[in-house]
Amino acid sequence: MSEIRNIEPKALWGYFDDLCKVPRPSKKEEKVINFLMNWAADNNIKATKDEVGNILMKKPATPGMENRKTIIMQSHIDMVCEKNNDTVHDFDNDPIQPYIDGDWVKARGTTLGADDGIGVAAQMDMLTANDVKHGAIECLYTIDEETGLTGAFALKPDFFEAEILLNLDSEDDGEIFIGCAGGIDTVAKITYTTERPQENCKSFKIEIKGLKGGHSGDEIDKGHGNSNKILNRILHYSSDNFGLRLNNFDGGNLRNAIAREATASFCIPANNTDNFKQYFNTVSTNIKAENKVIEGDLEIILSEIDSLNFALIDIDTQKNLFNALHACPHGVISMSPSMKAMVSTSTNLASVKFKEGNIIEITTSQRSDSESMKADIAAMVKSVFELAKFETTQGDGYPGWEPNPNSEILVIARDSYKKLFDIEPVVRSIHAGLECGLFLEKYPKLDMVSIGPTLRKVHSPAERALIPTVYKFRKHLVDILENAPIK
Repeated sequence: MSEIRNIEPKALWGYFDDLCKVPRPSKKEEKVINFLMNWAADNNIKATKDEVGNILMKKPATPGMENRKTIIMQSHIDMVCEKNNDTVHDFDNDPIQPYIDGDWVKARGTTLGADDGIGVAAQMDMLTANDVKHGAIECLYTIDEETGLTGAFALKPDFFEAEILLNLDSEDDGEIFIGCAGGIDTVAKITYTTERPQENCKSFKIEIKGLKGGHSGDEIDKGHGNSNKILNRILHYSSDNFGLRLNNFDGGNLRNAIAREATASFCIPANNTDNFKQYFNTVSTNIKAENKVIEGDLEIILSEIDSLNFALIDIDTQKNLFNALHACPHGVISMSPSMKAMVSTSTNLASVKFKEGNIIEITTSQRSDSESMKADIAAMVKSVFELAKFETTQGDGYPGWEPNPNSEILVIARDSYKKLFDIEPVVRSIHAGLECGLFLEKYPKLDMVSIGPTLRKVHSPAERALIPTVYKFRKHLVDILENAPIK
């Protein structure tokens, strides 16, 4: 039995442990959908599944609470699947392995899936709890939040009845969220031709690893290094000065995660290798010094490799690639003028991948609490890549969630937290994207807040959940339900 099942509140942690055993990558939620539908049937809970896989469960009011407004709790059932390079794990089949480390729950070598597995588990807890007074409640479980908000986009406007929604997908105890940024992705592609390397050259590989990475919304202002940027800095200079010719570049993975690791293989003319090695030693020392305060574990590793069967990309594409990656903005573009320490607009250089068919694909993600600024930063990124002769595509994006400081459920949630813990909670917006903006498009009368326990380093193998705050989160959620507004 997993040790986390002994943590209080045991029901919530037990359900989370059950979820850890069920694979649930984004866009591959079939197993967790079946798990939840079977669980509902086993517990005599009314459950409905829509065409895309969103699930709605309902529980009637407890006696004496029938006059309260219906509240719907909402979480997403998919998780970001990231692992360390030295971890052997098949996210399609293998269970997540949670463990306790002091006050934290972590996973062995992979993302933990507390984003948003803790929210899912909390809903399961509320649906089966016998000691919680509440009006009628609904629980909405959405699919594919992490890679497209597919479930929220596809949600029908008559799928649920409640006019109050508690989103359980935020990551900071003591904070109540009433707004979020909108986002859009910009993907750039270019096709290259190949050629063989010259005989008088040596082949090398550079590895960038040890960076913190993290959520491209929550962590974008923390100064975390981007492996794509660091690697390209070395390659670009070496191309111009030492005749470097590129074979492959593989950096980052997910659009909503800051790139932690990157590798490249390449050739250098033999007569330039000594100068290249000297430059590498200097630049790697400089980059580590520049990042030592925040990224003390950064590793930049150079090794010689066998060049047999090497294919190099054509020199024009190489120049366009290096120029585009160097010029592409990454990080905070502007801070909010109205909310202290809040990022307003940002962009993430998420991944660089060599694909079949001699295609290089670069994925970026833009966020802003301003629709006009979101469009502008997306246009900036698009312009950079089009100047470098890439073809670009942009999705429809998703809307932000405009704050409502006069929200009825906000007053209840804020007063509840202060009453329970004798602390005034912080009420603010979040730079990360939540599904709430899309819900408002379908249900314009929804009154919403987002709450959650403290999670850190989500979207990376360092993801962890702070145990005492999960206990507080459950207590806060129960009190909100028990004080639901009267109809």
